[in-house]
Amino acid sequence: MKFLTLMRIVALFFILISPFHIIAQENPNPERYYFSKQCRELFIEQFINWDKKNSFSKGGILFVGSSSIRLWPTSQYFKGNIINRGFGGSHLSDIIYYFDHIVEKYAPKTILLYAGDNDIADNKSPEQVLDDFIELTTLVNDKIDYCTLVFIPIKPSPSRWKYWPKMKMTNDLIKLYVKDYENLYYLDTATPMIGENGRPIPDLFVSDSLHLSTKGYDLWSSVANSFLDSISVKDNSLKINLEYIKNMFK
Repeated sequence: MKFLTLMRIVALFFILISPFHIIAQENPNPERYYFSKQCRELFIEQFINWDKKNSFSKGGILFVGSSSIRLWPTSQYFKGNIINRGFGGSHLSDIIYYFDHIVEKYAPKTILLYAGDNDIADNKSPEQVLDDFIELTTLVNDKIDYCTLVFIPIKPSPSRWKYWPKMKMTNDLIKLYVKDYENLYYLDTATPMIGENGRPIPDLFVSDSLHLSTKGYDLWSSVANSFLDSISVKDNSLKINLEYIKNMFK
């Protein structure tokens, strides 16, 4: 609790001294993402219907967030029990609202989260995004046992480059926040997306200069798989140590 209070003070300090201190923006209506529509986007109703018709195993790896998650062919890049619950245009507040439907029910062992991009583009402040992230982590810790939450930072994209100072500040605040928690991680996919000229690398994006190309997803997947391998090694090491301790007392 002391750390949480300190984090809010630090966050408020950064916001107040920055040019980004604005009146808090209201969350968009989350109901806009419930009903299925005839378009390329996915909606909550479709996820619910899919789960009713298909079985799924708990304890897997859940990818959740906005269109950068939805468009990520996660089943091609990752092994094991993979669930993708990305829906385009979503904010962190939407994920919180539909938490029971798209996160908790799967009881994932690991969550990879990409959100905040649309929040900042819709004029939310870095502090608002941090507050929503904290609310989401609280839900995860309260409702899912032994779950690791991994934040994929807001990406630097050519089409939203004007927002990058606010996006980077948001990333920095969340990176600072997760350092004090054993089950929270910041996965730095943003730094390698910046070229030597200090701008986003163009061929990491498709023609809209916002969404990732195959090269972009190759980069993200490489970083993510390295991380997942590292925590798998930690888990195996912990299991071995626990088994050793059990055998000592037999």
